Amino acid sequence: MKNRISIRKATADDAESIAEFNIAMAMETEQKKLERDGIEPGVKALFDHPEYGFYLVAESGDEIIGSLMVTKEWSDWRNGLFWWIQSVYVIPEFRRRGVYRAMYEKVKQLADQAETVCGFRLYVEKENTVAQQTYLSLGMKETHYKMFEEIT
Repeated sequence: MKNRISIRKATADDAESIAEFNIAMAMETEQKKLERDGIEPGVKALFDHPEYGFYLVAESGDEIIGSLMVTKEWSDWRNGLFWWIQSVYVIPEFRRRGVYRAMYEKVKQLADQAETVCGFRLYVEKENTVAQQTYLSLGMKETHYKMFEEIT
């Protein structure tokens, strides 16, 4: 069945596809060119360090059509983990067809099994109103936080 979408935890065998998605996402969202030899080791490193997080992939038939990464942040205020949803990518021909929704539902299912998860967070480009509407429709709420960073 070609249109059936399934979601599973990614394995190291999926690293090449995930790296390709990250390269495409960086170009689409930030017009930033990522080099494969820079991004692929970072993708593979997460499989070597599952304590940092994990990837999910969405498939239709034998084709990987989307992925997302979950990283973990300890909250001393809540005595639990926030799961940060990052590096979300769905190939263009499968967008607006429930792929992200299915991946998000899988994240929630896995969190329910983990017992230590106190919530989910993600960041989104200010101009990406389509993604923002998707997140709101799934029950997420915009926070009052702004994000700051220093890259070293």
